[in-house]
Amino acid sequence: MSIRLGANPIIWSNDDLRELGAGISLETCLAQARQVGFEGMELGHKFPRDAVELKGVLERFGLVCVSGWYSARLLARDARAELECLRPHLELLKAVGSSVLVFADVSGAIHTDVGLPLSQRPRLKAGEWREFSRRVAEVAAVTAAEGVRLAYHHHMGTVVQSEADIEALMGATGAEVGLLLDTGHATFAGADPASLAHRYAARICHVHAKDVRAAVRERVIREDSSFLRAVVAGVFTVPGDGSVDFEHVFGELRHYSGWVILEAEQDPRTADPLTYAALGYRNLRRLVAEIRE
Repeated sequence: MSIRLGANPIIWSNDDLRELGAGISLETCLAQARQVGFEGMELGHKFPRDAVELKGVLERFGLVCVSGWYSARLLARDARAELECLRPHLELLKAVGSSVLVFADVSGAIHTDVGLPLSQRPRLKAGEWREFSRRVAEVAAVTAAEGVRLAYHHHMGTVVQSEADIEALMGATGAEVGLLLDTGHATFAGADPASLAHRYAARICHVHAKDVRAAVRERVIREDSSFLRAVVAGVFTVPGDGSVDFEHVFGELRHYSGWVILEAEQDPRTADPLTYAALGYRNLRRLVAEIRE
């Protein structure tokens, strides 16, 4: 497969704070993504959930469906109950030919609450990781058997946020649980994405590429801001416009095969989506070319 470049619609409109980009149509998002050069898109709240309709919309713009976020609650329900909730989303991904599932547990998560500081995010005790990881692995085994690999998304404000959280989950599961490496969330959480890329090279099955503005990150951590307030403040941007050492990250991904998805949840009123999507695409294309030389 090698590396293919796709985009997440969060560049145009935000799923968790829907006032950001509320007036930007799905058609504008898809037309601009294709204009920039992307081959595929991840799902967002403006996309149809019927497989035939979704395929038709994407094909009109020469795009394919890469994947879509799924919010799990495995701290509150067992794997069988989770799979029942997941089934419609999984069937949609299968129907449109997606081979990877973006999966994150949101039990007690605070990333969607603009009023809750990041210090209030959920944390597992040492003895709780085993059962949680067993449930994740059970779900992953089922999706893999149906041709869709689970890519666990570490995310600010959730139970798997820090480097230690990622290590605990990866250490308690096997190859059936893939890792989604998100350069922005790793950096925001204080981890080195290049180090994660090196350590978990064999487990990384999906990549979200976004940059971090270091000064904004330092301020929101000092002020114990909420995740969404940090987003509005501009903590994230596209690769090449922040502090992440993407040359080092992509150097560790030289053997990676799969999708690299551009992300940068910003306020489109102050960060024009087309401008930033084009900048991010140019930088990602250069990075991919360099590791393929």
